[in-house]
Amino acid sequence: MKKLIIAAGTGFLGQVLVNHFKNKFDEIVILTRGKSKTENGIKYVNWNAKTFSGWEKELENATVLINLAGKSVDCRYTKENKKEILWSRIDSTKVLNKAVLNCQNPPKHWLNSSTATIYRFSLDKQMDEVDGEIGNDFSINVALSWEKAFFKTETPRTLKTALRTSIVLGKNGGAFVPLKTLAKIGFGGKQGNGNQFVSWIHEEDFANAVDFSIEKEMTGVINVVSPEPIQNKDFMQKLRKAVGFPFGIPLNKFLLEIGSFFIRTETELVLKSRNVIPKRLLENGFQFKFGNIDEAFEDLLH
Repeated sequence: MKKLIIAAGTGFLGQVLVNHFKNKFDEIVILTRGKSKTENGIKYVNWNAKTFSGWEKELENATVLINLAGKSVDCRYTKENKKEILWSRIDSTKVLNKAVLNCQNPPKHWLNSSTATIYRFSLDKQMDEVDGEIGNDFSINVALSWEKAFFKTETPRTLKTALRTSIVLGKNGGAFVPLKTLAKIGFGGKQGNGNQFVSWIHEEDFANAVDFSIEKEMTGVINVVSPEPIQNKDFMQKLRKAVGFPFGIPLNKFLLEIGSFFIRTETELVLKSRNVIPKRLLENGFQFKFGNIDEAFEDLLH
């Protein structure tokens, strides 16, 4: 019996993984803050991502555990939100470590979310898992604390992998939906000066990369990003072309600050230059289905 547990699996990425894995596992269990129930053959079990309440028994005999828990960074960075962004990641990771160690038969492989934002702002150097330079700001320190909480507890019978994921582009969720809308109403110009790099991955490649990491028993940190980071101005230009809109009003930093205030988010999400490449995936022979942005847009818009 192959059993998959996805902690916090009801969101966009959780659903991408459920769709990918539903025919590959005999049993899928989702740990959720919602009600416990079984729907479409998937078992939903309530947890608060901090303390044991019975959900921990589900980890027994699991083949794979994937943890996606953490407050969305798509919010204003108020003191309260910053605290929750940090602790929602650390608490869930710590309690899962405890649960894994308590198991008679723990999960064979645990993949924990992390972020490609862990690397410094870079317009020049491409960051990989070996030579990538870690930066120092709020988001980076969250990522460092998160990975530390994950790796510092040794789980001798469970392999561990941190997925340093970039922006995942999907048809029905994530960042692509609002970006597509902006482009369609004429606001698909460059954001800021447009030179910052966007690291991205198509939702299908994201699911395939997770699957591949499990298959190959890859441990440690993995950059889950496409092989071709692209500058924001080119990303937006290709998006305008893909949606068939002839022009896009550029949004300078000042306009972005105003807009992000009204939609309750932070400009850092679009202004930081994430110049990240998937060295380990490529070295292990992973094949991207959507390696460049044109192919990705073509698929996502049809």
